[in-house]
Amino acid sequence: MPLSLPKPIADYFAADTADGVAVAKCFSADAVVIDEKKTYRGRDAIAAWKSEASAKYDYVAEPMTVDAQGERICVTAHLTGNFPGSPVDLRYAFTLSGDAITRLEIIP
Repeated sequence: MPLSLPKPIADYFAADTADGVAVAKCFSADAVVIDEKKTYRGRDAIAAWKSEASAKYDYVAEPMTVDAQGERICVTAHLTGNFPGSPVDLRYAFTLSGDAITRLEIIP
């Protein structure tokens, strides 16, 4: 049975298979992404972050669990691909505002 994810989060995982611009559209204009201890602010930086990751590695993220923790919605996803340490389960901690993601922290 597929997970029931809030629309912005479902859109993010669908766009993750596309490109950086598609991913960036899931975020508010002033959103923040924290990944591998680096911070990316705004759609342009988020698009560049995703484009760089996609150019380096081929991977698939499959959401496995979802858990609401106050304002944060944590999704555990199973990632497989050609990156060091594959496969791995990562936690995606999303903060939403309306139909947009305002913050995403990806945690090993």
